[in-house]
Amino acid sequence: MAQSFKVDPKRDLVLERIVDIPPELIFKAWTTPDILMKWFCPRPWKTIDCVMDLRPGGRFSTTMQSPEGQNFPNEGCLLEIVPNRKLVWTSALTEGYRPIGAAISGADLLFTGMIILEPHGAHGTKYTAIGIHKDEADCRRHAEMGFQEGWGIVLDQLVAEMKGK
Repeated sequence: MAQSFKVDPKRDLVLERIVDIPPELIFKAWTTPDILMKWFCPRPWKTIDCVMDLRPGGRFSTTMQSPEGQNFPNEGCLLEIVPNRKLVWTSALTEGYRPIGAAISGADLLFTGMIILEPHGAHGTKYTAIGIHKDEADCRRHAEMGFQEGWGIVLDQLVAEMKGK
C-alpha cells in the first residue's frame, strides 16, 4: 500500500513507525471525532471541535486550542478513505472539493495529509504519515514547525488512547 504514492523527499515529509495496536484501532481513532479530539494535538494544546463527513469530498474540520485559550480553526476536505488502510485529506480544499484560501482554512500552510496503515505482526501496524507540499519552501516550513516531533507525539497519544479499546 505505501508504494502507491511516490514520496518526493524535497516536497514531502514522512513519519514512519511500527506501533503495537492494530490498523482497525488507528483508523477508528482517526475517523471518530470524539476519539480524535482526545489525541490530535500535542499536549498541552487540545482539540476542542471536530467535524468529519467520512466520504470523499466530505468536510474534515478541527479547532485546536492553545494553552492560553486561543482557538485555531482548520478546514479541509477528505479525498480518499480506505477503511483500516488509508486516509487522505487536504487543507487546500473544503467540503465538496471547493478550493479554499489560507485565510479561510485557518492555516497559512496548505498541504495534503496521508495516513497509510499496514498490518505488522500479530497485532501491530506499520504507520506511515506523509505531509505532501506544493514546493520545497512549504515542506521546509512545515518541517521547521515541528512535523516530525509533533506528529510523533500525537501518534504516541493516539496509541495510548486506543490501548485497551
